[in-house]
Amino acid sequence: MTKVALLGTGIMGAAMARNLAKAGLDVTVWNRTRARAEPLEADGATVADAPVDAVRGAGVVITMLNDGDAVLAVMKDAAPGLAEGQVWAQMSTVGVAAVAPLAALAAEHGVTFVDAPVQGTKQPAEQGTLLVLAAGSPDARPVLEPVFGAVGQKTLWLGEDGAAGAGSRLKLAAISYALSLTAIIGEGVGLAEALGVDPARFAEVITGGPLDSGYFQAKLAAITGDDFAPSFTVDNAMTVTRLIAEAAESAGLHVDVVDAAHARFDRAARRGHGDQDMAAAYFAGPVG
Repeated sequence: MTKVALLGTGIMGAAMARNLAKAGLDVTVWNRTRARAEPLEADGATVADAPVDAVRGAGVVITMLNDGDAVLAVMKDAAPGLAEGQVWAQMSTVGVAAVAPLAALAAEHGVTFVDAPVQGTKQPAEQGTLLVLAAGSPDARPVLEPVFGAVGQKTLWLGEDGAAGAGSRLKLAAISYALSLTAIIGEGVGLAEALGVDPARFAEVITGGPLDSGYFQAKLAAITGDDFAPSFTVDNAMTVTRLIAEAAESAGLHVDVVDAAHARFDRAARRGHGDQDMAAAYFAGPVG
C-alpha cells in the first residue's frame, strides 16, 4: 500500500485526501490549523501534528497549499523527515518562478520532484475528476499512478523535467481563461442590472447560443442565486492572477484581461468578499 502524506487540507486538499483514503491508500494529512484536518480522521486519514511527522515514512508527499512561499516554508519544516527515494508531487498553483527553488529543495534531500498542479475546483476535487498536469521523471510515474488516479480523471504528462515547471506553465495558461471568464460574467450581470435590464433576460440571450457553457451557467447561478459558497475564493483568484501577470511579464507578454480581472478581484476582496467564491467579483462593479 502506498503511504501518502498530504500537506494542506483546505477546500481542495481535504477533498483530495478523502478520495485518496477511499482508494485504499494509507493517508496522513497535516494542516496549519489542525481543526481543519481533524474531520478527515472519519475518512480513514491520520492527522499529523507537524509536517515533519506527516512526511516521515511516506512514499509520496503531496503539497496542496496557497502559494509557492507557503509550499517552500512547509517543506523546509518537513525536511528532517524526508528520505532519499520519496516522490514529491507538488500539486498547488505556485506560478512559474517558484518551481525552481522547490525542485532544488527536493534535490537537496534526494527526493524526486514532480510539478503536478491540478485543473479544477471544489466539485471536481470532491468527485475525483481533477485534471492533473504533471511533469517529472518517468521513474515516478508508477508510484504516482494510483495517487493521481484517486484524485483525477486524467493525467497529462508534459515532460521529464519537473524543475522546468511545464505543469505550472500550462496551469497558468488554462486558469487565466477561467478567472477572466468569471470576472466577465459578473461584469455582464452587473451591467445589465445597472442599465435596468432583468439579469434573466441577459441569461436568456446567452443560454443555448455559441457563448453558452456549463461554466457560464454555474457562475451565473451563483450570482443570481446569491450563493457564494467557495469553490475557489476571491482571495485565491487574486493570488493566481498575480502569478499569471508575473509570468507573463517575464515572458514579455501583456495580459490585459487578466490584469483587469485582478483589479476586480482585489476590489471585491477590499469590500469584504475575499473568502467567498470568486463569482463574488460581481460585487466589484458599483462605483464608490
